[in-house]
Amino acid sequence: MDSDIATESGSGLIAFVKKDCPTCELVEPVLRQLTDTAGLTVFTQDDPAFPAGLAARDDTDLGASYQHRIETVPTLLRFEAGRETARAVGWHREDWESLAGIPGLGPGLPDFRPGCGSLSVEPDNEAALRARFEAHTLAARRLAITGRQDEMEALFDRGWTDGLPVVPPTERRVLAMLAGTTRAPDEIVATVPPDLVPCTVEKVAINAVLAGCRPEYLPVVLAAVEATCTDQFNIHGVLATTMGVAPVLVVNGPIRRALGMNPGINVLGQGNRANATIGRAVQLVIRNVGGGRPGEVDRATYGNPGKVGLCFPEDEEGSPWEPLSADFGFARGTNTVTVFAGEGPRTVVDQISREPDSLARSLAAGLRAVHHPKLLLAFGTMLVIGPEHARVFREAGWSKDDLKRRLHELLQIPAAEVMRGQDGIAEGLPLPESMKDVLLPKFKPEALHIVHAGGGAGLFSVILGGWLTGAEGSDPVTREIRS
Repeated sequence: MDSDIATESGSGLIAFVKKDCPTCELVEPVLRQLTDTAGLTVFTQDDPAFPAGLAARDDTDLGASYQHRIETVPTLLRFEAGRETARAVGWHREDWESLAGIPGLGPGLPDFRPGCGSLSVEPDNEAALRARFEAHTLAARRLAITGRQDEMEALFDRGWTDGLPVVPPTERRVLAMLAGTTRAPDEIVATVPPDLVPCTVEKVAINAVLAGCRPEYLPVVLAAVEATCTDQFNIHGVLATTMGVAPVLVVNGPIRRALGMNPGINVLGQGNRANATIGRAVQLVIRNVGGGRPGEVDRATYGNPGKVGLCFPEDEEGSPWEPLSADFGFARGTNTVTVFAGEGPRTVVDQISREPDSLARSLAAGLRAVHHPKLLLAFGTMLVIGPEHARVFREAGWSKDDLKRRLHELLQIPAAEVMRGQDGIAEGLPLPESMKDVLLPKFKPEALHIVHAGGGAGLFSVILGGWLTGAEGSDPVTREIRS
């Protein structure tokens, strides 16, 4: 704020108050005392006549309060040469006396009273004020919608949707979204394939609005975009392959609960805003910024519903094991998101096994069929263990590594079973007859990932088949979520 708005000389005291605040009414005598002795300027938020007789400046449009970052009233500020040098929040006699340099303020008043919330930080007011004062900071071009156009249809017409309605990214909504992170709007988050377009925090925020995210989800979306756009994950290849894989996001750390994410019943389905919109926002960034559109670079023969967005949190509290993030070197309690190239979920049903080896055999049988029972080694997979299956392993004392080792043993397959033409099936591996007695693994040990999530009723687990691993395919990437 310009110093001449604060005080005529650019130096002095100003106070922000509202009549609908008992503490502001309490300190009215102090405001009069400082007006008479120190040239105090008072800004009033809700009643231009309050405090009576002080000729307070009308701040009912809350512009001065917003620009001075007032969160509580009363707030007393000292300015010197046009710059704020100190502030006192609420009424605390010692703080006000120190700031004003005047002893004996408010005789007969209590020493301390907390203030009330400033009208400028009420959600609706703050959003409108942010749009009023900060819209000029947005770099994105403005799209003019005439009165005859339906804004939702206009977004469909411009190809900015995934086939479902999106939330129009108005200046007010984008600025509110940007308030969800401390990162600068012009910071480059990633270069987004396939068009290799530099993507700023602001561009991610716009797509998070389109997806229906809340501002507090933005740090997760930003971390997921970073992970997705790495060479290791290879989103260009994930798009260009004719297989129907897409980014699957797994969130770990306390942020899962802070955002109200659902790790339980219907964890891979609809119904939870954070689960549904975070994954969707990443997909919209890939589409709208990177140009990854179906029928163009996206060549999936079938695709899968996860191409709209698939994001879920791990049920760490109910898990017998360390979280997925720990498998990638992060300490428990670190907020992370892991991106895995996966297809749609398939359920493994075993409602009878109560011994870990029997259950491991059931899971291995399901895993054997990923993509094709005769295709080995090339693909990764994610196994989502449900709570009732996890209980079998917990009670037997099996660690995650124990389960992985046993699955790897059970998925050693004789080459004779997977050769082309075997069992009358042309599909298979092009192996020489001399290898028929060799055992081959279904997956490389590092390509099988285990997560704990799902509802507490039902003896089920889920397999998310992956894409090619290694340099020619996609490997999971984990990123820490920064505020």
